Amino acid sequence: MENENAGPQKLDRPLDGIRIVEYGLFHAGPGANAILGDLGAEVIKIETASGDPERYWTNVAGFDLSLKNNESIIFEASNRNKTGICLDIKKKKGREIFEQLIQEADVFLTNLRASTKTKLGIDYETLAEINPQIIYAGVSGYGRRGSMNDLGAFDPLGQARSGLMFVTGTAEPAMIHLGVLDQATAITVSHAIITALLFRERKGIGQEVHVSLYSTSLWLQYFNLLVTSVLSINPCRAGDRTQHSPLRNRFCCRDGKWILGTHHPEQKYWAAFCQATGQSGLLDDPRYTGESGGPLNFVELNKIFDEVFSTRSRDEWMELLQAHGLMFCSVQQIGEVIDDPQALENNYLVPFTHPVQGTVAIPGYPVEFSKCQAGTRSAAPNLGEHTDLVLRNLGYSSNDIKQLKKDEVVT
Repeated sequence: MENENAGPQKLDRPLDGIRIVEYGLFHAGPGANAILGDLGAEVIKIETASGDPERYWTNVAGFDLSLKNNESIIFEASNRNKTGICLDIKKKKGREIFEQLIQEADVFLTNLRASTKTKLGIDYETLAEINPQIIYAGVSGYGRRGSMNDLGAFDPLGQARSGLMFVTGTAEPAMIHLGVLDQATAITVSHAIITALLFRERKGIGQEVHVSLYSTSLWLQYFNLLVTSVLSINPCRAGDRTQHSPLRNRFCCRDGKWILGTHHPEQKYWAAFCQATGQSGLLDDPRYTGESGGPLNFVELNKIFDEVFSTRSRDEWMELLQAHGLMFCSVQQIGEVIDDPQALENNYLVPFTHPVQGTVAIPGYPVEFSKCQAGTRSAAPNLGEHTDLVLRNLGYSSNDIKQLKKDEVVT
């Protein structure tokens, strides 16, 4: 189902012609293939008769995330753009079908545990014998080696192990919602797959790539880990806004909404800020303006500007501050982002016609290409929705397919 809002149909997609086979669950792995599907790859998702558990994961963090068909909206995010087949690879005929798919695939992705992959015969060494050119993408919780290499994991566990739960400086660990590390891992996996495909194109060599929740979270915190390692400083601490310059701070406006500014170097912007806020007198006061032309005495200045910003609404302040060339931005709630003109005009949010939910807003592909297109093409498949189609494409007749269903090889 090609979505009507997917972009100009005359343009090719970057990964047109790339075929991916997936045997995975939840998001950290399968989410990568949803991204590659945005880029045009054909993704065949294999499920057992019971289906990916994420289909039914409708209660997350106390929220009811069920759609009108009683399946989870999270499953939609992980499995858009995919063709779905129900296949029992433990049965002889099911294994034959699986190996046919592998022979014709460019990429195979799984996020099952190492011991399970070996048990099912879907480890890299086994599949590379079937298709030496395959790009094999493995996703784990904590990495291929070490005492935790065969442990299962979810997003919160990766956040916990990596220190990400303390990144905002809270005294108690605080989880970053919802699925942020899962999505970051999916992005990392898609990056790895595309890189391996390019390497294969140049060198003619297939290979295994491996990404974990843990590795992604550490990479995400590159600055934090570098500063801690080199300078022995823990940068993840709660910020006391009264100790920060007004030019690098947040303020609550008359309507209870917030704005935030970040300016470097501060002396370049201090005069314009004082003029925009009607506080030009501070520029001649040595208590508040230093010889370099930048602000001083942050505690007292923030008391002054807390009062100043309480006199206008957020939108009024934004218009005024931006007119003076200052780098302030609205601090928006997620609900506001859905209707943000800046997001809509850049296709960062796009309308999508879902077969169950109707027209909804979804994130668009974040990269704008000048000579090709990307974006969501189809909703996640129903369980086994494309089983017949996949089998016909492999050369199976209608009678063959009926027999496979009778034998419960496919559903």
